[in-house]
Formats: sequence, structure tokens, C-alpha cells
Amino acid sequence: MFFQKDIETMPRRELEALQLERLRHLVDYCHKNVPFYRDRLDAAGVTAEKIKTLSDIQYIPMTTKADIRDNYPYGLFAVPMKKIVRIHASSGTTGKPTVVGYTKNDINTWSDCVARLSAAVGVTEDDVCQISFGYGLFTGALGLHYGLEKLGCAVIPVSSGNTEKQVMLLKDFGSTVLISTPSYAMYMSEVAKAQGVTPEEIKLRIGLFGSEGCTDELRDKIEKGFGLFSTDNYGMSELMGPGVSGECEYRCGLHFAEDHFIPEIIDPNTGEVLPEGESGELVITTLTKEGIPMLRYRTRDITKITKEVCKCGRTHARMDKVRGRSDDMLKIRGVNVFPSQIESVIASIEGVAPHYELILTRKNYTDYLEVKVEFTDERMVEDFTKLDALRNEVVDKLHTVLGIKAKVVLAPPMSLARYEGKAKRIIDKRNEEA
Repeated sequence: MFFQKDIETMPRRELEALQLERLRHLVDYCHKNVPFYRDRLDAAGVTAEKIKTLSDIQYIPMTTKADIRDNYPYGLFAVPMKKIVRIHASSGTTGKPTVVGYTKNDINTWSDCVARLSAAVGVTEDDVCQISFGYGLFTGALGLHYGLEKLGCAVIPVSSGNTEKQVMLLKDFGSTVLISTPSYAMYMSEVAKAQGVTPEEIKLRIGLFGSEGCTDELRDKIEKGFGLFSTDNYGMSELMGPGVSGECEYRCGLHFAEDHFIPEIIDPNTGEVLPEGESGELVITTLTKEGIPMLRYRTRDITKITKEVCKCGRTHARMDKVRGRSDDMLKIRGVNVFPSQIESVIASIEGVAPHYELILTRKNYTDYLEVKVEFTDERMVEDFTKLDALRNEVVDKLHTVLGIKAKVVLAPPMSLARYEGKAKRIIDKRNEEA
């Protein structure tokens, strides 16, 4: 078992002393090797010598996705290209992609972090792991691939897509661990059911899901569909990829690899560092990355952190599941709405599939929300009384949770889009008002 006990159960005082030492080194490293950070640190009057305690991290300027894009492609790299052995990038669907580079040491660290979180949920060298993330510039597939190989697992690099074949491989290859987005895992279970493949015919026991949020309600549906133990892990390419944090067997928060990352929670509006236990935007500093270090990177993800020792014995800080993103929050008639709230409601209602679209419109300067969901029983197509009752149930439960009334449209089974990667749920038509 890949359990780095000396590190993962390190007493808090020793862990924070290690973080402080690495933070000072990182500030000096960034100042010497990245002109962008040199200018930022000089302007803020921050030097390694002035970092006396971990709380002094608050004086370091924060880094944003825009900073990475403004320095496209290699402006934030801290080493010459001859030392870079891997390059990844975001999709760049809203402009230039964010580009990140890895040294050999970075790849080894990354593999360690992924192996660590995989072992924490019970993955062992006896497992057969089917990776149904898309391979390519996206960090998810190769990040999990290398970490699981380090753990000693047999890895099936099937990539995403061709879902019928995915199900066939799950059954024929005896896959015991599935790696995918939660929405794709849900879709795969639907396809398996349509093919007449029962959970008993599939050996899956663990799901390592990531790349998008997963509410407890959706998790329960996936577990029921595949008969597995579903776990969540967190990461992003700017920080490393998957492996920044992940759940243990008790699923009471995602453990950070705090020897490699310092997490903070800030008020997204003011930038003020918030006390432990308060909800806000997650900011992360990479302590050991060589290729493209990140000083106080604003993730835009909303969560909270606890530093209490977990019942598994690990001492590293834990984060709650991401509740939403500060830049994905919808403001409807003055009310803050997160898509995850809507997903929780939909996934909890019997007779409704956990797939949905959120359509935003504007009329007479007022925003409106339409929620499109699928009913699961085809026989309801001609039973308007039952459809009406189901629609009203969805409307009422959404109203209770959100505090606003949304228009609900019921769509026939399997009519909404399914996604092999991150699901695209929001259709914003507010700028189309005549």
C-alpha cells in the first residue's frame, strides 16, 4: 500500500515548519527565475527574508488565470525549455489556453500525489484501472495514469468516447477502478443498463472521479448504477493536475498534499484571508513545482477548509467538496444560485434523471431561469397528470432550496446531451434580449 505515513500523519507543527521552509525557498526561487514574479514581489516589498511565519503569505500578491494567459505561452516558466519534459494546457475555449510545463521532478511529485490519494481510498496494485478521461493536453488522464502505474496498478488507457465499447471493456477486462468525470460515469451506467449489463457482471469497486463537481446526490446515483464506492479528487492544470487533494475512505473532506501545497480561503470580493472553517474562494500556493510555480493562485472555487485530524489519522488539511465557482455563480433576480444546488435537487427526485440544462434569459431587464430535466419513465409521455405532478415537485423543491421560482421543462428520456468530459450545463441567452 502506498501510504507515506511519515508525511501524511506528520504532526501539524512539523508540517507547518516544512511549509514555511519551502515557502521561503519558493519566494526566492520565483524572484530569481520568473521576471513576472520578480516585478510583483518587488512592488509588494516581499522577499524570502521577510517571510517569518506562514501567515506572512498574505503579503504575497495573488496570481490569476489572466496572468498565465497574459504570459502565454512560456512567460511564467522558471526553467529553460531543455529542462521541461511535458507541456499541458487548458482547452482555451474562451481565448488563449493556459500553458503549464513540468520538469522530471515535477512529474515524479505529481505521480506521488496521485498514488497517495488513490491509496487513501483503497486502490492497490491488484486493481485494474480504466481511464475514461480524454488523453491530450488535458491533465486528467496522464496525471492519473502515471500515479496509478506508480501504485502498481494495471492501467487501461481507453480515453473517453465510444461508450458502448467502454462498457464492453469494463466487463471483459475486469476493470475494478473507473476514472472519469462523474457525469460521464453516470452516462456509462445508463448505457450499461440499456445493454442489459448488470452491476453484478462488472467488477468495478472504486470510482476516482474528478474534473467537475459531484454532489452527494449524483454520487449516490452513480454508486447505485455501478455498485461501486465513489470518491472525489481535486486539481487543476495550473496547480499540477489531479492530485492536489482527494478523499480518503471516510469521505469527510478532501485531503490536501500539504507538503506540496498551501491552501488558503479568501473573501472573493476583498481578497481578505478568512478564518478556518469559513466558506470562500480557494487560493493555493505550489511549494515544490519547478517548471511553473504558482504563488497564491486564485482557483475561483468556493469551499472551506478544516485542519482537524481526520479519523483516518491523516493530519493534512481537508477541503469540502467545491460548492461552486465564484465566476460560475448565477445571480437571478438578486439571488445567488450555484449549479451544484440545482444538481442536488434534481438528483434527489425519484423519476427524474440527473442530467439537466440551465437556460438563462432576460426580459424587461429581469433575469429568468429555466431548468430543463428528463423524466425517466417513457410511459409518462401521454400521462399529462403525472407529468404535471412531477414538474410541480421539481418546481417546489427548487424554490425551497434556491428561494426563487424557476421555469421547469420536462424532456423525454435520453433527450438531453451527455458528455464524455466536463458537462456543459449552462446556456446563457441574456444578451439576446431584443
